[in-house]
Amino acid sequence: MISLPKSSIIQAAVKAVPRGNLLSVSLPTISTPSKITVEHPAKKLTSFSLSQNLVRTVPSVSTSLSGTTQVRFAHTDLKVPDFSAYRRDQVKKADSQSGQSDAERKLTSYLVVGAGAVACVYSAKAIVRGIVSNLSFAADALAISKVEIKLGDIPEGRNVTITWRGKPLFVKHRTEEEIATEAAVDISQLRDPQPDSERASNPKYLILIGVCTHLGCVPIAEAGDFSGGYFCPCHGSHYDGSGRIRKGPAPLNLEVPHYEYLDDTTVVVG
Repeated sequence: MISLPKSSIIQAAVKAVPRGNLLSVSLPTISTPSKITVEHPAKKLTSFSLSQNLVRTVPSVSTSLSGTTQVRFAHTDLKVPDFSAYRRDQVKKADSQSGQSDAERKLTSYLVVGAGAVACVYSAKAIVRGIVSNLSFAADALAISKVEIKLGDIPEGRNVTITWRGKPLFVKHRTEEEIATEAAVDISQLRDPQPDSERASNPKYLILIGVCTHLGCVPIAEAGDFSGGYFCPCHGSHYDGSGRIRKGPAPLNLEVPHYEYLDDTTVVVG
């Protein structure tokens, strides 16, 4: 058995109908509530519709039993703040455009930026110069980096030793016999082949660094097995009158420094 909830519609559906007489059956009527129409206020989008909300009369507020207080929509007796003292002279005119005074107003900014840029450049220059000076040679080393030699003060056949960059510098005024002897040497028989003309641009004067190419000892001038040559007593290296290695363990010739003749009797080494 199925039980249904009580309802007028359900009762009408399950009501027994006599056999053969369907028209005599009366069904209950169902009443529905009437619709309520709500009118939405129209949107005020025009000046006319908006003007309908304006106040037509001057409102007043009662503040006491004997008098009222008036409410005003415009206050003409109040003093408007004036900021003219804080404004630039270029923008005080209301009828002028900002583009007309753009250059004058930005002049101060440009000057400040330019002064700052110049200060930065000079600061960077000082920093770079400080770094470069720290990495470069010392002042005392630069002072002796070049040496000027008066060749006219050296007698013929004599060797003079000068200190240059902390090393001994041999300067010899050679005789004609020594020049001819060194020029006649067969360079194919040398350990470090080099003609005398490449080692002495001026045949009369031979300029060498007095450091042995073996272990860095200082050779002795006018000594050894070769006339007018150099001898290293440490390990027995013999150099000829042009500073070329002839005997001993030294692998290379004596080094010829860079020099430049200012005149026939003055030379600058370095």
